[in-house]
Amino acid sequence: MEKNDGGTMENNEKDVRTPEPKINYRGWRVMPFIIGNETFEKLGAIGTLSNLLIYLTSVFNMKSITAATMINVFNGTTNFSTLVGAFLCDTYFGRYKTLGFATVASFMGLLLIQLTAAIKKLHPPSCGSGEIDTCKGATAGQLAFLLTGFGSLIVGAAGIRPCNLAFGADQFNPETESGKRGINSFFNWYFFTFTFAQLVSLTLIVYVQSNVSWAIGLGIPAILMLISCALFFMGSKMYVKVKATGSPVTSLIQVIVVAIKKRSLKPPEQPWLSLFNYVPPSSINSKLPYSEQFRFLDKAAIVTPGDEINPDGSATDPWKLCTMQQVEEVKCLFRVIPIWIAALIYYLVIVQQNTYAVFQAQQSNRRLGNSNFKIPAASYIVFLMLSLTIWIPIYDRIVVPFLERLTGKEGGITVLQRMGIGIFLSIITMLVSALVEGRRRTIALTKPTLGVEPRRGAISSMSGLWLIPQLTLAGLVEAFAAVGQVEFYYKQFPENMRSIGGSLLYCGMGGSSYLSSFLISIIHRTTKGAATGNWLPEDLNKGRLDYFYYTIAAIQVLNFGYFLVCSRWYRYKGTGKDDTLEEKPGSTQSGKTIA
Repeated sequence: MEKNDGGTMENNEKDVRTPEPKINYRGWRVMPFIIGNETFEKLGAIGTLSNLLIYLTSVFNMKSITAATMINVFNGTTNFSTLVGAFLCDTYFGRYKTLGFATVASFMGLLLIQLTAAIKKLHPPSCGSGEIDTCKGATAGQLAFLLTGFGSLIVGAAGIRPCNLAFGADQFNPETESGKRGINSFFNWYFFTFTFAQLVSLTLIVYVQSNVSWAIGLGIPAILMLISCALFFMGSKMYVKVKATGSPVTSLIQVIVVAIKKRSLKPPEQPWLSLFNYVPPSSINSKLPYSEQFRFLDKAAIVTPGDEINPDGSATDPWKLCTMQQVEEVKCLFRVIPIWIAALIYYLVIVQQNTYAVFQAQQSNRRLGNSNFKIPAASYIVFLMLSLTIWIPIYDRIVVPFLERLTGKEGGITVLQRMGIGIFLSIITMLVSALVEGRRRTIALTKPTLGVEPRRGAISSMSGLWLIPQLTLAGLVEAFAAVGQVEFYYKQFPENMRSIGGSLLYCGMGGSSYLSSFLISIIHRTTKGAATGNWLPEDLNKGRLDYFYYTIAAIQVLNFGYFLVCSRWYRYKGTGKDDTLEEKPGSTQSGKTIA
């Protein structure tokens, strides 16, 4: 990488542990490579995963509940794997190397899944429109090959998801106003390109898969992923590459262990003055002021007669004495966890729109007007993405400037307020979903149907376009809650833990997938012999999916109340004062000041 003064950095790495020449932040000039990589990576991954539910039921002859459970478990494992990826990234490899390896792994996974469609011996024989119980299932070898592809995708996601946003933000100078604006805008535009990729995947690619050929339809994403790899490595010489600085998890564990060891000590009256307050010169983390929450952790920084101090001021044994800075960094993590739990629960709404809304579409009238063209069931999710894609630039360019003038705050509203709006909308989304499903089912049972969906049931004459309102609302939920989460985790985590912070978003999604599978299993078992009948059978017309939606709506009402309590209690990083859904001016970020 060239410096501004014309010199050359030999290893093209930004070593955060030793002083180095001024770094040439290229900002938006490297975004074509980073966002291009992200766009094609998402086109590839989403192009395969968005229609995977239909692929498993129609090609691998799985029952809908089995397929939905498998996808939920796969999504959950994929998202939780980001913790491992984030740890390896922050501790050993750095973001650039982790992203490079993970992108290649994703390509291999998509290629393996494509081969299960292209080679007849790698999937079970077709059973046409026969009953699902009479269809021949996949052999152990076929499932093993498919799961190997899933495994490669998990490895890829483990590296890409927690690192890509932080890597993009690394390219902007956090010292300058333009750099700060670039980081904030990058989060919004990242989601814009993400949803654009989903729009293409859920329309063109899904159409090819459903109406032309699974082999070609799954081959296109693999090719797009290959382009993603090429774009990423093309920008290698221009990136700012932050080296791994060692495990931040070790410091967290040290604080907890030492606090437990010193649990019998009396808390100091003025901890901000008496706690061991040493910050290593090589630390990349902004210095945090003392905060009064989780005061039991303060004991880890109490100096006792048995604690020894080195000549440079550091503790001789960090497993016996921690610094106040370390304690405050652990408090940052502990404060975020309750908010993360609320985010995990809200995402249940999005999980249902990506699974059962597809089944709703299958048993609805998917024809456009009087034409013979039928919208693929999985393509209805495009309305969720379209809502998100349209709203984000409107919000970034029109709403935010207006709110900034109105409130005088950076961003117009705080990230917690943005998330709260999303969680409230999740309640409305599930209520609308329940009402639409009730109408679809009633029409199917009381009016002439449009034939039978193979291995499912009668097709309601209700237009599938009635699903648009719930999907549009779900898109707005994502625009507020998901984008807000990304910014929240990035700003509230210590600088050396941002990849782990980024993984929390996906861990929440993973937890939602597991929770959804658990709820589906419980409801399927408890309602199977009930007077109302099984709520979630293969044929939705014989079930009560609307009751299931109302149940999730009730859960979201409780979750919204819980979120409000947590938000009122939350204190933003570096403030040390109570914040009721407000971000105080002067909170530190990257060692700078947030205006």
